[in-house]
Amino acid sequence: MSATTVAVLSLGLMLLLIWGGLHVAVVLGLVSFVGVWIIRDDIGVAANLLAQASSDAIASHIFGVVPLFVLTGFLVARADIGKDAFEVANQLFRRLRGGLGVATVASNAVFAAITGISIASAAVFTRVAVPQMMRFGYQPKFAVGVVAGSSVLGMLIPPSLLMILYGFLANQSVGDLFTAGIVPGLLLASAFAIGIVLAAYFKPSMVYAGGEMPVPDGEDMSPQTMALKLVPIVLMIGGVLGGLYGGLFTATEAGAVGAALALLIAVLRRKLTARTFWEVLTETGHVTVAVSFLIICASIYTRMLAMSGMPQFLMEMIGQAGFGPFAFMLVYVAIIILLGTVIDSSSILLIVLPLMLPIAEQFGMNLIWFGVVTVVAVEIGLLTPPFGLSAYVVKSSLNDPRITLGDIFRGTAPFTLIMVAVLLLLMAFPSLSLVLLK
Repeated sequence: MSATTVAVLSLGLMLLLIWGGLHVAVVLGLVSFVGVWIIRDDIGVAANLLAQASSDAIASHIFGVVPLFVLTGFLVARADIGKDAFEVANQLFRRLRGGLGVATVASNAVFAAITGISIASAAVFTRVAVPQMMRFGYQPKFAVGVVAGSSVLGMLIPPSLLMILYGFLANQSVGDLFTAGIVPGLLLASAFAIGIVLAAYFKPSMVYAGGEMPVPDGEDMSPQTMALKLVPIVLMIGGVLGGLYGGLFTATEAGAVGAALALLIAVLRRKLTARTFWEVLTETGHVTVAVSFLIICASIYTRMLAMSGMPQFLMEMIGQAGFGPFAFMLVYVAIIILLGTVIDSSSILLIVLPLMLPIAEQFGMNLIWFGVVTVVAVEIGLLTPPFGLSAYVVKSSLNDPRITLGDIFRGTAPFTLIMVAVLLLLMAFPSLSLVLLK
């Protein structure tokens, strides 16, 4: 059996095992280990490769960015900063058609600029925004669709856990990836907001339960109250992202600053007890260990593929098919979106990138731009059935039997189409991702 055949069979086996419910890291590690064993016909080589991958993959101090930003995200969620962002955005947009939907998108974008975790955004704003929108006469399907759809901003607007993972896999600067995600993130948020306003004007029955915009009620928030709610948000964004993009500190140091600021805000607001702080630390540890294990197993998988010659084989096939760079990108994002219907975001990156990165390099593509396109394509998978993780998070967080999983997926469909349009725009114009890079 040839080395390439082993690689192809291992890839198929991985997808089957992951789809069957086995943890992706276990699958990657086990299948890669056996693959190297078969290719070299020596279990010692496989064992040595596994040991080397375990020591090399997360040895760099740069890896410290993972637990620090994860800790920041959990602390921010505890400090109710997401709720404050929504209340201020609601005050600003409440008289606009579809205003609460726009407020949800805006507050999600702000929350994303602090946390970087889409699932956290979906959970927080399901509890905060959906009841408010339904109370003010919005369609339940629209309300859950807005929350699930805009939650994807968490992985695009920096900091982003998915971009951190891509940076490790592609050996690219996490700081540059963060910078490259700003314009695409704002572009996607703007496209969501414009889509909501247009729907409210031209198809109000899609947005409002009564078919027409209800009259806004409730007291206006005073400027002083708005300012007080905005202070922690401005402090977090200015301290973390301002320092990072201003060159004051590295991505790892930015994570440390963010965690310190989030802890300070949570303590001052009396949102953090000794027990809840321990829960936050435990959750952070669980996520960090999971990511570490993923990166270690992805490392041995990458080495197994390189040993098999699979990337070279794929490059030859693409050359024979007459594919140019853009055709390759179309096929690439189509594969990612298709995989997104059955497996999670991290799994897609870990499986696909070791195969496709060498081809992208061969075409001379900018790997920072390639990373932004990859993240957007992967995030579409959070909204597509049957796997659509954001939809499941919204469903479990809402706990409302009147709203089915099908309602959530139907509600997210317009946002999925908007994401596809923005993705094509980013593919056609790489400068949108690279404009802020020096």
